[in-house]
Amino acid sequence: MGWRCLRIEKKTLLVILLIILVAIAAIYVLTRPKAPPAAPFRIALILPGRIDDVSWNQAAYEGIMWLKDKYGEAIDITYTEEVYEVAKIEPALRDYAEKGYDMIIGHGFQFMEPIVTVAPEYPHTAFLLGTGYKTVENSIVYDVRLEEGGYLMGVLAALMSKTGKVGVIGGCDVVEIYRGHEGFKLGAKSINPDIEIYEHYTGDWRDAEGAKEAAISMFEMGVDVIWHSGDGLGLGVVEAAKEKGFWFMGVPVDQSSLCPEKCLSCVVYSWGPLFEQIMNDWREDGKFDKKFYWASFANGGITLSPFNPAVPKDVRDTIEQVKQQIISGQLNITAMIPPKAG
Repeated sequence: MGWRCLRIEKKTLLVILLIILVAIAAIYVLTRPKAPPAAPFRIALILPGRIDDVSWNQAAYEGIMWLKDKYGEAIDITYTEEVYEVAKIEPALRDYAEKGYDMIIGHGFQFMEPIVTVAPEYPHTAFLLGTGYKTVENSIVYDVRLEEGGYLMGVLAALMSKTGKVGVIGGCDVVEIYRGHEGFKLGAKSINPDIEIYEHYTGDWRDAEGAKEAAISMFEMGVDVIWHSGDGLGLGVVEAAKEKGFWFMGVPVDQSSLCPEKCLSCVVYSWGPLFEQIMNDWREDGKFDKKFYWASFANGGITLSPFNPAVPKDVRDTIEQVKQQIISGQLNITAMIPPKAG
């Protein structure tokens, strides 16, 4: 009988001891000093235009908003609009660098020289240039295979044209736009080798009036499908399409809302995943191993907006077939583009 009591007492003591240990552990967890939360990764986007331009700037804004939606409080995002003149770019870059932003995005070719100048002064900050060719140690270029999108726009234009005359209108004759225009020409000629192609550069990304005049001039010469590859100038092409009734195609967002009845389709840039890849590469190593990041059909950086209901099924099927050939590498549009003169 005594031994049984002793065993019970030992079990009771063990239970009490276990309860005490659990209580001590709980108190420690509740009262120990808490580590400060990790600081969010700070990203600044500097735009040459407005976030609601239904074009180049809106695509970038939607890209960083995609990033914000995915990462929430882990990243902090801000942006500045209408920094178009080169003289204003350097101060904007320095301002964000001085404020300690981790990644600064200059969304346009005109940011190239300012970034090359400013970036070396802030070696722990990542600088991203939207199209261009110059880099320094802590900067990269993100660009788009516009020739792929242009090729499909050329195919679509040739298949939808009744007159055998199509047009393409751009802003400045820089490498990205040149590739897009050459892709457009190749795509159109792949359908109709005898097609007549009219091309015009306004010389200014925001010259909507000049683009409108060029589009009307093309229409009067018999052009019935026009693709624009510019920034704000695209609004001029849309206005001309409304007035004259020709088909238009745009870039880099879905512009069908501007004139649903005359928009065939648009090349759409999805910058979010590309920004994510660049951000993670920098955060992992604090340096860039790659200097150029490309948006393409293969990685989802380029897509096409929904087709106008007037586009026949066989045309849609042809576009899809060609797109899959591009994605698989069977059709390498980049290799088909002749080098830009000068």
